[in-house]
Amino acid sequence: MSVETRVKDHIVRATGLLVIEAVNSNPNGDPDRESDPRQRPDGRGEISPVSFKRKVRDLVADKDGPVWTEAARGFPTPLSPAEFDILETRGRNRPQIRQELKEVAEIEGSGKGIKEAKFVMKYWDGRIFGNTVLEEGAPGWIKTGVVQFGLGVSIAPVLVERMTNTSKAGVEEGKDRGMAPLGYRIVQHGVYCMPFFVNPTAASKSGCTSRDIEVLLKVIPYAYSHTASYVRPFVGIRHAWYVEHKSRLGSCSDFALIAALTPKKSSDPEKPSKAWEEYHVPESSDLPEDLKNRIASIRDLVGSDDGTARA
Repeated sequence: MSVETRVKDHIVRATGLLVIEAVNSNPNGDPDRESDPRQRPDGRGEISPVSFKRKVRDLVADKDGPVWTEAARGFPTPLSPAEFDILETRGRNRPQIRQELKEVAEIEGSGKGIKEAKFVMKYWDGRIFGNTVLEEGAPGWIKTGVVQFGLGVSIAPVLVERMTNTSKAGVEEGKDRGMAPLGYRIVQHGVYCMPFFVNPTAASKSGCTSRDIEVLLKVIPYAYSHTASYVRPFVGIRHAWYVEHKSRLGSCSDFALIAALTPKKSSDPEKPSKAWEEYHVPESSDLPEDLKNRIASIRDLVGSDDGTARA
């Protein structure tokens, strides 16, 4: 994206909600409890924002993978992989990154003293999610990100099952078999809701563009299906609601939108569920008329098409 396009780019205020289902899987282990699925004192499960962003970052980082290949399609100008590098990665070169943060220049034609840096041009997750790790010695104008994910919480309490894993081949010397007592810890069934928000005000400081946002929206539906693991084989996003406001300042309440799109357990709300069918799941058409009239559009990112419905 050219410098001129970056200056003129406008990001729309948006509210999102991920509806995530977990079946016999651990959607997010808690390191403080031996990787048990995260739970609140009332039994409801949790998914941390960090764990979800990690999956998104990994998919964008894999430039040879099918998710990046698909996400990069459809743009008027081909995406340069060099502009979509990942900051939060193992083995990163900190001295090099600090130098990239220091090399700053005013964007030509901005007229507002807006600054750009090699860091901004290079790291997609820095532009999207912000940078709070490398502030020491940096210019200090890139901090919080444009997109913030909230904590995912299950609608009903979740039932955690634990069992011992065994291996035919021994790992320890002198033992002909291996065992991991209570090493397999999963949620039998859970439906989680994770809100996320797009804040245009942060864009001028992070360098984020609408193109960066669109890449994120294309990757979100595959965050779990393309990062599945042994303890997380069956976690998926049932709905990924994305609501654009009419005003860049926000045209309606985030709380009202999220409440209207959040599924509800049809009966026994304080008991763990066993199947998706136990929930009443709102559709875009279920939004109250007063909310429909105050938004620009709503779409489900996991729909068969773009799922766009306009107010």
